Formats: sequence, structure tokens, C-alpha cells
Amino acid sequence: MNVSEASIPLWRQLQAAAGMLQSIRGGVSGTAALERVAPELRPGVQALIFHVLRSLGRAQALRQQLAPRKAPPPADALLCTALALAWQEQDAPYEVFTLVNQAVEAAKRSPDTRQQASFINACLRRFLREREALVAATDGDPVARWNHPTWWIERLRKDWPDRWQQILAANNRHAPMSLRVNTRRTSVAAYLQTLADAGLRALPEGPAGIKLERPRPVPEIPGFADGLVSVQDGAAQLAAPLLLTGLVAPGGLRVLDACAAPGGKTAHLFEMADCRVTALEIDAQRAQRIHHTMQRLGLQAEVVVGDAANPASWWDGQLFDAILLDAPCSASGIVRRHPDVRWLRRETDIAQLGAIQARLLKVLWPLLRPGGRLLYCTCSVFKAEGQDQAQTFLAHNTNAVLLPSPGHLMPGTGANEGAVPDNPNGDHDGFYFALFEKRAA
Repeated sequence: MNVSEASIPLWRQLQAAAGMLQSIRGGVSGTAALERVAPELRPGVQALIFHVLRSLGRAQALRQQLAPRKAPPPADALLCTALALAWQEQDAPYEVFTLVNQAVEAAKRSPDTRQQASFINACLRRFLREREALVAATDGDPVARWNHPTWWIERLRKDWPDRWQQILAANNRHAPMSLRVNTRRTSVAAYLQTLADAGLRALPEGPAGIKLERPRPVPEIPGFADGLVSVQDGAAQLAAPLLLTGLVAPGGLRVLDACAAPGGKTAHLFEMADCRVTALEIDAQRAQRIHHTMQRLGLQAEVVVGDAANPASWWDGQLFDAILLDAPCSASGIVRRHPDVRWLRRETDIAQLGAIQARLLKVLWPLLRPGGRLLYCTCSVFKAEGQDQAQTFLAHNTNAVLLPSPGHLMPGTGANEGAVPDNPNGDHDGFYFALFEKRAA
């Protein structure tokens, strides 16, 4: 028997959200931490933890004001959860006094926090009495103001001196729900009418994209199960058109989608052109998601489980006309959708990921035919995973030419500038694109 969300006490949801925060602090991804939550609690807890993670910097600064000596991890996680939800009254998901009362109740009902219940109660009651002064005392802390780690803020200031504040602010907003229309099956105009008939409002976004006015559960999206549309951010929808527009080959294009899971970009390649696509994925479990995506859309790709950095283990020796390299990265451009990323990443990760990206570019480039194209992309706003990587690649490969991005696909940006959050192109995730063409010998 399903338990409705409305019947679940708030203290239980706060306990679960605090447990998730403690797991994330321990290095567990938000997705994995949510899977540990009881199914009937997940919808409400997910909404709470997203709110908490978007305000965690402020909550930790407030906790420091209230209690310079940290409580044991379970109690500190519950205290910071309550502060993150309650510090900004106009944005709180529940009435602030209710949040405080239920947080104390959550502390009392768990053996992990019962001994600290009085401490948590004292801190939160003081917060209610002195909220304005306590918030003002934390306003000068950049981590509290922007809700990102110090190293992240400083790297953005260096990379984007004129836009860093804009990017950080965009990261703390809710992401829109964008769809990609399968134009082999229907048109954007026809699908917009399908949505209107279902009482859903939406706007066109890009050549095949639609942005819903309000997010909906995926199973409730008209035509999703039948393969008429896929869920994909507007920036990610640029990859396939950038790679394939104007590219032809006798007998059809042979395309490699390296690092292909979960298969959204693989599917878009098929929707755009008649081509043979090898979808490569190192993780066998994630490769299954490519199969599921293809089945839903009625498509068929050659799905290969293998390491893109070791072509000898999977490549048949035939050159590709096009290669899509959506490289492993920091995910700094999709923080709106995955607010845990900013608290999980460490500054040292960037150099390590950059080395992987450089290695993949180096080993995949020889697999491309002369005249072919390789699209390098990352869902990152850090230049070490974008512009710097592209310039280093060009310096080491004299047969590579950096092509400009077609203006109709990326209006308002320079060549290969990528798409950063809240940019002139629209409400996109942060992506970087570099399109390389191989000169003939």
C-alpha cells in the first residue's frame, strides 16, 4: 500500500534529508544517497535535499555562528538541514516555526541524534530569535553568499571575470525541463499542439527543442513512452547538429559516440541523419541504459562495452567519419540539476579529469578519417576542461582545424564558445563545444 506524501510526518522527511546530507558529505552522490531512502519518502526528500544543497554554504556559516564547535556528524547534518531550509523565510518550503519544531522532533526520534536534541533545539530557537543579525553576520562570507566552495568560486572568477557572478547565481536556480522532439516521427509544431491538447504549456527552443512551462514526471509526458520526445537540456541538444550539419560521406556516415551512456546524444545522431553509430561505454551497467533508450525510440545502435582510451580492445580498424567525444568532466555546468556536485568535487579533480580528457582526444583522433570531424564537449564551465583543453590539442595536432560553430545553432556566441548557464542563447546548462576537422594529408 502506497503512503501518500501528505500523510508522511515532516520530521521523517527531515531525518531522511539529513541522512542524505551526511552521505553526500562522505562522498556519496546524491543519486546513490536517494536510492537508500524509503521509496514512499523519496519525492518529498528529494525536493528538500535539493533546497538544502542550494543553501548549504549559508547554513554552514550560520551553524558556525551558532555553534563554533561542530556536533557529531548526524546532529550537524540535521542542524544544517534545518538552517538551510529556514534561513530565508520567503523561500522556505514550510513555515519556519514548523521546520524548527519538526527538526527538533526528528532529533528526538533518532538514536543517532537523541543525545543532541537539546543542543539542536537551543541552536534553532536562538536562530529564530536572532535570525536577522545572524544572517547579516554571514553576508560577507563568499561561500555563504554564493553557496559554492571557495575554490570553485575563485576558479570561476579567474575563468570568467565578467560573468562569474552570473554563472553562480544561475547554478542556484531551478533548471527548466527541456524536451527534444524526434523529428523523424513528428514536428515541433505538431508536438506543441499535442502538449496544448493535454493542457501543458511550452515554448519552442532551438531546432528540435521544447521547454515546458512546468516540469512534469517523465511518465506523464505525452508521447515519451512511444518515442516522440526525449528529455534533454537545450545545450546538450546542440551536440548532434554541431557534429553532423553539412557532413556527408559516400554510403552514409560512420559515427563513433564515445562515452555514450545514457544514449541521449546517440539517439539524436540517428534522428538527424542516416548513419551507422557505434555507441561506446566503459560501464556495462550504464551501457544497458543505451539499449533502453534505443528500444524506446525504435532505433538500433551498435552498443559496445569498452574503454575509449584503449581502442585496441574494441576498434575494428575502420576509420570514422565523425566522432562525438562527450568526455568525463567535473559536471560543473549541470549544478542546477545536480546540486550535490559542487559539494562532492575537489579542486584536485579538475587536473585529474583534464588528464583523462587529453588522453581521450589523443587516442581517438587517429580513428578519424581525413576530412572527418571530432566534436569535443564537456558539461563544464571551467576553462581547464574547455578552451584550455582545445588549445592544447590544436598545439599538438597540426592536422586539426577548429571550425566555427554555425550561427543558427548557437546565436550570440563566438566560435566554439560553448553555452554557459543563463547565457544569451537561453536557459541552458553549462556546456563547452569544440568542433575539429582533420586536414587531408
